[in-house]
Amino acid sequence: MSTPSRRRFVAGTFTAGAAGLLGTGISTAPAAAAGPDPRPGPADCADITPGDPRYEVLATRGRNKRFTARPAAFRVATSTREVVRAVGEAARSGRRVAVRSGGHCYENFVGDPAVRLVIDLGEMNAVAYDPRMRAVMIESGARLMDVYRRLYDTWGVTLPGGASATVGIGGHVAGGGYGALSRRFGLAADHVYAVEVVVADAAGRARAVIATREAGDPHRDLWWAHTGGGGGNFGVVTRYWFRSPGATGDDPARLLPRPPADILTSAVIFPREGMDRAAVRRLVGNFGRWHERNSHAGSPYTGLYGGLVLLSRLRENDPGQSAISFTHLDAALPDAERLVERYVAAVTEGVGVTPYTQGVTRVPWFTATTELAESQDMEKGRQKIKSAYLRRALSDRQIDALFTHLDSADHSSQAASVSLQSYGGRINAVPSAATATAHRDAVVNVIFMNTWQDPEADTENIGWLRRMYRDVFATTGGVPVPGRDGADGCYINYPDLDMADPEWNTSGVPWHRLYYKDNYARLRRIKAVWDPRQVFGHDLGVRPG
Repeated sequence: MSTPSRRRFVAGTFTAGAAGLLGTGISTAPAAAAGPDPRPGPADCADITPGDPRYEVLATRGRNKRFTARPAAFRVATSTREVVRAVGEAARSGRRVAVRSGGHCYENFVGDPAVRLVIDLGEMNAVAYDPRMRAVMIESGARLMDVYRRLYDTWGVTLPGGASATVGIGGHVAGGGYGALSRRFGLAADHVYAVEVVVADAAGRARAVIATREAGDPHRDLWWAHTGGGGGNFGVVTRYWFRSPGATGDDPARLLPRPPADILTSAVIFPREGMDRAAVRRLVGNFGRWHERNSHAGSPYTGLYGGLVLLSRLRENDPGQSAISFTHLDAALPDAERLVERYVAAVTEGVGVTPYTQGVTRVPWFTATTELAESQDMEKGRQKIKSAYLRRALSDRQIDALFTHLDSADHSSQAASVSLQSYGGRINAVPSAATATAHRDAVVNVIFMNTWQDPEADTENIGWLRRMYRDVFATTGGVPVPGRDGADGCYINYPDLDMADPEWNTSGVPWHRLYYKDNYARLRRIKAVWDPRQVFGHDLGVRPG
């Protein structure tokens, strides 16, 4: 796209009255709402409509190639003022709005035909220290790897967010945001001090509101909703301010978590030969049971992030890998190398298959983070994803269901996997009602994912993933019902419309219980206050109540 970046990946000092907001009527004071719509200026963005050569580029920008966004118009915003103008015009004309920061949504929320205007925030990507807020300001269009690089290079700090390099921070944080450092530092959303949201009132007037976590902030509910309530529900998040709870002073190097200087990494690769049903039972069971024992907030293993990736057979007689276990651990922890060795021994104990083992390697934290991001971003194409939080290890019956489907060749994907990832630790030290992220009891997060290229194979590949997921959670109606059989629901950043489809969710438990648990009632009240015209929404969106 040819639109120039206004201040691409700026890292420095920012003041809340800067960045093009002076004279717009947008209040930048904490706990304050903006005034009326600012009038359009000569530099404001305009609609990009069909026929404009930029339209097709924007229409196909999303990561999941199953979906193409073709609204009446796109707006590529470069300032909060432009977003206020776009939302106000859309609200008054009755146009439904969708927002895109990184374009990583796994369902068709942006491409829904009901959406008439897509606001693209990709050019709003500044990272800067705001001395007035005593917090680091990050605009919603900034991509995770660029955020990590700027935070680390400039101040030696980071956020405990996800590993995919090109995910936009706007939606990632709104959904909670977890990654390799979350067991040690909590979720990315746990470090949000304030959020700026462009909202529309009942009369269709748009304004920008800054809401903080301060107890006396009258708009604190709006802050709360953006700590796990999911993107696209209440308004357009234009920027966040990050400061860790309990952090004081005005030195940005002390306001956010400091990542480890070095990481110890290891990998264990299991060949397909010999990995029969009993071996997979032992491996997956070991992984889950280890996390049951070692995921409390005071564990010496909170600095460890482990993953177990189970790979599908891609064809008959596939001789390739069956599973990969990987580990990241803070190298500065006491007896760090021994901790890694004990973890690897516990996960591989009794499997009965000789794996290929990559020894423990010490690498700089940022190098490890970059390598993990590169591996995450390799799978591109048409995708379907499902998720589940686990409070305890999968049962033998559930593991057998995984084995049956992963060992079959009744799909034509290029990459199909089930990835079990470390969870818990400091994440679970936060009460479930303190933020909108209610899942504070899980020890493992599971990602079921399928990627392919041929549109003609959609039904085959989606159906294969659906059947596997249904069979894993067969005793609870095909979905991971919180509090039943060790499950704890689903992750809203991996949205799955099947959770709202009675064909695939026969549990009698509504989709919102899976994603939000007891926090949904409060989210509904916040929705009614801040989006009374329902300018924003999608098929798994919060309904007003």
